[in-house]
Amino acid sequence: MDSDYDIQTRVTGLDQMKLKHVGEDCLVVIHAPVQSVLGRRHVLNRPVTTIGRGRDNDIVLPSDCVSRKHAQLEHRSEALYVVDLASTNGTFVNDDAKAVKEHKLRRGDQLTVGDTIFKFLSGSDVEAQYHEIVFRMAITDGLTNLSNRKQLDTLLTEEIPRAHRHGRELSLLMFDIDHFKSINDTYGHLTGDSVLRGLASLLQKRLRPNDKLARYGGEEFCAILPETALPSAAIIADELRSLVAGHSFSSDGKEIRVTVSIGAACLKPDMTMDQLYKCADDMLYQAKRTGRNKVCL
Repeated sequence: MDSDYDIQTRVTGLDQMKLKHVGEDCLVVIHAPVQSVLGRRHVLNRPVTTIGRGRDNDIVLPSDCVSRKHAQLEHRSEALYVVDLASTNGTFVNDDAKAVKEHKLRRGDQLTVGDTIFKFLSGSDVEAQYHEIVFRMAITDGLTNLSNRKQLDTLLTEEIPRAHRHGRELSLLMFDIDHFKSINDTYGHLTGDSVLRGLASLLQKRLRPNDKLARYGGEEFCAILPETALPSAAIIADELRSLVAGHSFSSDGKEIRVTVSIGAACLKPDMTMDQLYKCADDMLYQAKRTGRNKVCL
């Protein structure tokens, strides 16, 4: 599968960037089902660059979510346009839930084709932008733009000693989407990805500025609540649970309703990061086991 990328696509790795490429428009893969292609850079120096599942495309995405001829990028009067080629699953720009037929790309836009997300880089500082993206990919989940598990661990590693040192409260919420597999099985993985993005945005907007939300893995999320005792964390958790239950997620013309189960835990004296995780996870399991769409602490 990976060889399709290598054969059909002009790719530049981080250690291969040459001066002649600086300033040329490019797409960088920031989310993909194949981990080995993350960070790949596709230089857009042709009048038209095609994207699709077929091996005759300039950028080959060997996925069933991608049409054989899915979309193409066209240079027009010093601007770059993405044009959908009547694809089955549509082409999307940024967080817009509506597929585009034709769209002028701007620096920093995210382009979603099937289950792959690209970042569009443009301008004289493309190399600096690329290095910044590679750095962010190490700490950020490409699908939701939240901190990833590695960064979550780092944040907790900083917060726990601070809470112990100053005698401050610290709570952790662990979320899991109820029956998420049935969403993927019924509507497809693209809809499942859309729900994950929508849920991340919904939770982020409700949490306080000092709270830290991360994707724990799969359909699980974690929220670090500094200086928050367990009773207050339980109130926040139930507000979030109710908010999600009352929200309708839109994807490709479909309205999807989901619920979440939440486990809440607070830091105890001498408790480690792993112990705090386990406590929140145990409470999440209890919420799932006793009916779902609830908070346990």
